Amino acid sequence: MTISITGILKEESEMLLNHVCKGIPKERLHIPGPDFVDRVSITNNRKPSVLRNLQALYNHGRLAGSGYLSLLPVDQGVEHSAGSSFAPNPLFFDPENIVQLAIEGGCNGVASTFGVLSSIARKYAHKIPMVLKINHNELLTFPNHYDQTLFASVDQAFDMGACAVGATVFFGSPESRRQIQEISEAFEHAHDLGMVTILWAYTRNPAFKTTEKDYHVSADLTGQANHLAATIGADIIKQKMAINNGGFNALKFGKTSPKVYDGLTTDHPVDLVRYQVANCYMGRIGMINSGGESGSDDLHQAVRTAVINKRAGGMGLISGRKAFQKPFTEGIRLLNAIQDVYMSPEVTVA
Repeated sequence: MTISITGILKEESEMLLNHVCKGIPKERLHIPGPDFVDRVSITNNRKPSVLRNLQALYNHGRLAGSGYLSLLPVDQGVEHSAGSSFAPNPLFFDPENIVQLAIEGGCNGVASTFGVLSSIARKYAHKIPMVLKINHNELLTFPNHYDQTLFASVDQAFDMGACAVGATVFFGSPESRRQIQEISEAFEHAHDLGMVTILWAYTRNPAFKTTEKDYHVSADLTGQANHLAATIGADIIKQKMAINNGGFNALKFGKTSPKVYDGLTTDHPVDLVRYQVANCYMGRIGMINSGGESGSDDLHQAVRTAVINKRAGGMGLISGRKAFQKPFTEGIRLLNAIQDVYMSPEVTVA
């Protein structure tokens, strides 16, 4: 049974479902669809084996054949600690339950750590596309030091049958230049082996958060992070959803243009995310938004995020904690609700 999107969005339905983007019209975008690999990906320099694995992602789960993606990411056991991630539902200390949730939840694929995926790869690599996240931040170091460190290799991902590798770069951090070089080289090697590359293109610098706003989620800063991610060879970009704008101007650094704020974007949430998509080479590189942390209003927030992403021209959602920190059946329902948005003809590209 599909969800009532308008029933969940309530008073926001009109604003989110009927908005038309004028600064960057949809006609300029490379919009996701069943023929995305043949229409868009085929024009780049990727090997046939990369395109085969990309198509395998698109052809799995409830969204198979749509050109949209619903991924389950569970790397938080390293990123946020296993206790903070899995204590709300101890079932997921066992990696097999992570993969089972992705399968029964109808996801296109599952993304996780080397330890999680290697423990179950022989049993599940042929049953669901796997994305091996090769680098992580970890919070056991005291005092905490926010950096992305390689935990696994591209060759290990290939050997376990993963169709893709994932990695994070903290753009804007003091360590970002090293991370860019590491991941650029890793992505080149992954492409040589025929694997898809997915970049968590996060902004990270204490100066980006002021007393007025957190510009880590500004459209202009995250948009530039997307542009850099596409530059170093990402096939898919994972980005936090933009909820404000004007980071370059407020922080008084870098270079931008008044047209970014006065012509290409407005304060409307779909326009903010449209600018993120535009920085992914106008959608030639698919952008998936992250689902965010779990809370008390998860179904509404997940559906709202999916609607904004799809209407902006995005390629899907990658939602973890909202799904796996709940009872198993509730997690499935939430994942299915996200997928229902991308299957719904009433949610169009704005």
